[in-house]
Amino acid sequence: FLVPQFGAYPVERFGVLLKGTPRHADVLLCTGPVTGQMKDRLIKIYEQMPEPKFVIAFGECGCTGAVYTGAYNVEGGIDKVIPVDAYIPGCPPKPEAILDGVVKLLTAFKESK
Repeated sequence: FLVPQFGAYPVERFGVLLKGTPRHADVLLCTGPVTGQMKDRLIKIYEQMPEPKFVIAFGECGCTGAVYTGAYNVEGGIDKVIPVDAYIPGCPPKPEAILDGVVKLLTAFKESK
């Protein structure tokens, strides 16, 4: 799970730990539009994650493709390729929106276990 620090908004207090491999991650944070070159890699990374797994579409580019929609090599938002569990809109998303999305996802994660 990859979430940068936001000054007064540390996400570690919610139990978020950064992992360098999808094989040890519960949540995949996707921050940009899906291109043709990364489509197969994104699917492979998603399939390597253990169950239960969750996906967050982060920012307008991750949610919809934003200004890149319609470009020759852009598939669109993350949900065009893999299932998305939470959307955090904004360009860039505000820290409050990020924390709100993380808390909602953690609640869903606890309910699934």
